[in-house]
Amino acid sequence: MDSAASAKSSGPPGKKTDSMVDRVVNDFSIRIATPNGTGSTSANDIIFRSLFHMGFAASAKNLFPSNIQGLPTWYQLRLSPHGYQARRESWEVLLALNPATLGADLDESAPGTAVLFNSDSSLADGREEQFTCYGIPLDTLSRKNIKDAKLRPKLRNMIYVGALAELIGIEIGSIEAAIRSVFRSKQKVVDLNLEVVQLGADYIREHCEKRDPYVLERTNQTEGKIIIDGNEAAALGAVFGGCSVATWYPITPASSLTEAFIPHADRLRTNEDGTKNVAVIQSEDELAAIGMALGAGWAGARSMTATSGPGISLMGENMGLGYFAEIPTVVFDISRVGPSTGMPTRTQQSDLLQVAFLSHGDTRFPMLFPATPHEAFELSWQAFDAADRLQTPVVVMSDLDLGMNTWVDTEMEYPDRPIDRGKVLTDEKLAELENWGRYRDVDGDGIPWRSVAGNMESPQAAYFTRGSGHDENARYTESDEVYSRNLDRLARKIDGAVNYLPAPVFEGDPNSTFGILAFGSSHTPIREALDSADAKGLSYGYLRIRSWPFHDEVESFLARSERVVVVEQNQQGQMAALLKMSFPQHAAKLEGARYFGGLPLSASFVEREVISRLEGVAQ
Repeated sequence: MDSAASAKSSGPPGKKTDSMVDRVVNDFSIRIATPNGTGSTSANDIIFRSLFHMGFAASAKNLFPSNIQGLPTWYQLRLSPHGYQARRESWEVLLALNPATLGADLDESAPGTAVLFNSDSSLADGREEQFTCYGIPLDTLSRKNIKDAKLRPKLRNMIYVGALAELIGIEIGSIEAAIRSVFRSKQKVVDLNLEVVQLGADYIREHCEKRDPYVLERTNQTEGKIIIDGNEAAALGAVFGGCSVATWYPITPASSLTEAFIPHADRLRTNEDGTKNVAVIQSEDELAAIGMALGAGWAGARSMTATSGPGISLMGENMGLGYFAEIPTVVFDISRVGPSTGMPTRTQQSDLLQVAFLSHGDTRFPMLFPATPHEAFELSWQAFDAADRLQTPVVVMSDLDLGMNTWVDTEMEYPDRPIDRGKVLTDEKLAELENWGRYRDVDGDGIPWRSVAGNMESPQAAYFTRGSGHDENARYTESDEVYSRNLDRLARKIDGAVNYLPAPVFEGDPNSTFGILAFGSSHTPIREALDSADAKGLSYGYLRIRSWPFHDEVESFLARSERVVVVEQNQQGQMAALLKMSFPQHAAKLEGARYFGGLPLSASFVEREVISRLEGVAQ
C-alpha cells in the first residue's frame, strides 16, 4: 500500500442529480457475481455484517458451485423494511465482476439496474445505455496500491466493498466492525483491509456521479437479533440437548454442522482439569458413522451424526438395526439436490420419503422440520429427548438453504425443561416391575424399559440387543407369532411418537376453507407472501408441520378445509404423498405447489402459485 488512507465517513457520493429526487431507501436487493475461489466469500460476508451493524436484518443467499475454484458464484443480499429473509428473484444493484457470466447477469437484470463493473474490461457493447453503470478499475487500483503480490488477489475484493459502500451509503465504521468480526485478527490486518476499502470508496466519490435512487439509512431491525446459520444453530441445540458423541463423514451441506459442534462442545464440555466429556469421531464412511452413533446410543450416551441425502442412502441398513433393536440416536439430514450427485450445492426438500421409510422391511422414522435457525436450535435439543423417549433414531430434516446460508434471527432460548432420558431402568424401577424384559411393553404405549450398561447392580438387567428376530426378553426366535406381535408393538410406539414431537403451528382464519400447508424452510417465503394476502383481506388457514408422524391437528385442519395447497421443494410432492398415506379420506383436497430448481424458495413463487389461487377463490 502506498499510504494509509484516512477513515472517511462513507455515504452516497456527494454529486447528486435530479434523478435522485425519488429515492428508494432501505428496500432493494444486491447481487454480487464473482468467480468461485477468488476470496469473495469474506468480502461478501463483510458487506452483510456491515449491514447488520447498521441495523439491517438483511437476507443473505450464497449461490455457489460444487467445485473449488473457477466456476461462477453469486451472492444476493436483500434489504427490506420488514427484514424479510426469503430470496428475491430480482435485484436492483448488480456487482458484475465475473467476465464469464457478465452477459447472462445483465440479461437477467431489469433495465435501470445500478451496475458496478470492472472498467479495466469492457462491460458489453451498447449495454451501458440500458443500465445505470459505474465503472471502477479494479485491476489497475489493486496493482498500483497493493504492493504484496500474494495478498493482492484477496485484498482486491475489498475494493468493491468500499465502492459499494460509497455508492449506497454503508458506514465506514460498520465496515470496520464487520472486518473485525470476520477476521478476528490483529489491528494490522484490520487496518490493511480498511485501507483497501477506502480505495474503492474514494474512487467512487471522486469519479462517479450518483445517478441511481438506491440508498441506505441506519435502522433498528436487529435489536434482539443474532447472525447465525441453521447448521451452527442445530449444533448448539445438540450441545444443549446433552449430546456427548458425534460421529460423521464429511459431506456438503452437512459438514459445517459437526464442524460447529466441535468448538462449542469443547468449550462447554471441558472439565477444570482439562478432560473432555465429549467425543467427536470422523469415520471412514457414512455406514460407519451411523454404526458408531448407534453403538454410543446403546451404551447410554446421547449421540448424533450429520449427513445429506447420499449419506442417508448408505445408512439404511444400520438405521433398520436402530429401529428393530430400539436404540436412540439423532441424525441430521441437511438435504440437497439429488438424485445421485445431483447439484450438491443447491437446496431441496427431497429426502422425505427416503427418510420416513428408510431401511428394508417395515420401518418408520420420526422426522422434525425446523423452519428457521431458531427452530433448528430448538428442535435439535428436542430431538434428543424424543430419541431417548422413543428408543429409536430420530431425524432432523433441514436443507442447504437453512443450514449453510447466514440468517438474521432471534436469539436462542435456553431449553425450558430438563433432559428427558425416557424409560431408563434403575434398580428401584426393576423392583417395581413384575416381569421385565428388554422388549416387553409393560405400560401399554409400545415403549419398553431399557437398561444401560453400567447403570445398575442387579444382574437381572443384563440383556442382549438383537437386530434379528427376538421375543420380549431379547431371546432369538423365528416365530411368526412373536415377530408379528413385536412389529405391531413397534408400530404402536411410532404412532404414539406425536406425544413427544413438536406440534404444528397454525395461523390465519380458523373458519377459512382454503388451506395452505408447508414445512421447513418454505415457511419464510410463505410468511412473506401471506403479508400481501393479509393486506388484500384474503381469508386463509396456514398450517406449518413441524414433525412426522402427524399430530391430530393436521387431520383436523384437512377436515375443515375444502382445498389445501401443499407447498414443498421437490418434484414428486413428497409431503403430499405422506399426507395422502396418512389421511386418504382427504387426498382429493390436496393440491401441489412445488418448486425444485435448487434455489431457495421465493415469496414471488408463493404469490404466483398459491396466493393467486386464493384470490380466485375470493372472487
